[in-house]
Amino acid sequence: MGRTTEGWARLPVGSREHRQDALLALVLGVGLAVTTTLYGAAGVYEDEQAPWWVSALMVVANAAPIAFRRRWPMTVAVVSALAFAATQLLHVPEIVLVNFTLFIALYTVGAWCSDRVRAEAVRWVIIGGMFAWVFVSLSFGWAVPSALPNDEDALIPPYVAYSLVNILINVLYFGGAWYAGNRAWAAAVAKQDLTERTAELTSERERTAAQALTLERVRIARELHDVVAHHVSLMGVQAGAARRVVVRDPAQATASLTVVEDSARTAVAELRRMLGTLREDDRVGNGTDSAANATDSAPSTAGLGRMPELVEAVRTAGHDGEYVVVGDERAVPPTVGAVAFRIAQEAVTNIVKHAGPTARADLRLRYLDDGIEVEVADDGHGARAARGAAGSGLGHVGMRERVAAVGGRIEIGPRARGGYLVRAWLPTT
Repeated sequence: MGRTTEGWARLPVGSREHRQDALLALVLGVGLAVTTTLYGAAGVYEDEQAPWWVSALMVVANAAPIAFRRRWPMTVAVVSALAFAATQLLHVPEIVLVNFTLFIALYTVGAWCSDRVRAEAVRWVIIGGMFAWVFVSLSFGWAVPSALPNDEDALIPPYVAYSLVNILINVLYFGGAWYAGNRAWAAAVAKQDLTERTAELTSERERTAAQALTLERVRIARELHDVVAHHVSLMGVQAGAARRVVVRDPAQATASLTVVEDSARTAVAELRRMLGTLREDDRVGNGTDSAANATDSAPSTAGLGRMPELVEAVRTAGHDGEYVVVGDERAVPPTVGAVAFRIAQEAVTNIVKHAGPTARADLRLRYLDDGIEVEVADDGHGARAARGAAGSGLGHVGMRERVAAVGGRIEIGPRARGGYLVRAWLPTT
């Protein structure tokens, strides 16, 4: 038995299909009229042949229902079966095309009825009735010994052979109509399923593209925050220091302004590098560059090798700072190294911005068996050391997202003995 999808049916069909069925009925009607006339002229039933008006009526009864086969398939099948039987019983001289009309009617029930249980039942009733008629006809034939020649020396008695041939022909005929109808229904269901899956995949692809665009925007925003916030914070601190000492200590003011200049140049270089990478990715996505060039382009020069720069920047900003490496140094995946550097950069920036001018910053990098651990903390002795524990800003969100992207863990919050701590574990295996 075929299946159907939820809430789907092949019926009803449009006017195009109804026109096709009407044309088919017309062609069959003309064919039936021609073959009936020819068989009548050949004297198929001899003196028992039906009158012409009965033959004409049976031609219409067999052909006309086909025009409505996809509108009322089960009703048409029953009418066609009755017309087929009446054609034989009334001795209408037609024995070829009536088989086609019944076959088409049975096929249509299997191919177009969405109610598969009723479709099965109607076909079983029709086929059962036809076989009952065949067996009754054969039984009457057995009762007439002179119906076929009696050849006692034959391997198979003539009437036994005749009966088997009739049964085999009917099995093939009705089995073919049943199989063809079910196959057509299964093909229609498969096509519908494919159409639905294609629509779902198209919708999913559009959603994925929209999500990818959103994620890319978030990544760009995070990169901009990481690049700009650190250097701008240092620039603000140094500019403030230069303003305070410009009169009494011009040399110190010059040094502070030099740091501001260097930070500005570094920030601009980082921005250009990032924007160049984004443009390169866009060209690759549009097929205007090779995959090799896409592989060569790197999103950032950030990595563990630049960790000492962060402590140097803290010292330049007037804070005490220390960088400690624990464990045996080794190469780590570039993505992990970039995430570690960005987390340390954000944490150091927060110390410069929020911990006060006298706070001390400690940066530790630990090499563990299955990963690395980055720890940035201040001692809590700064003039503005009191801070909230909730990391609700974009910086904290960015750090958590970066750690989650590589499958790591992060701890952000105040320390019990004072100060603020950022500790991230990042896997390297």
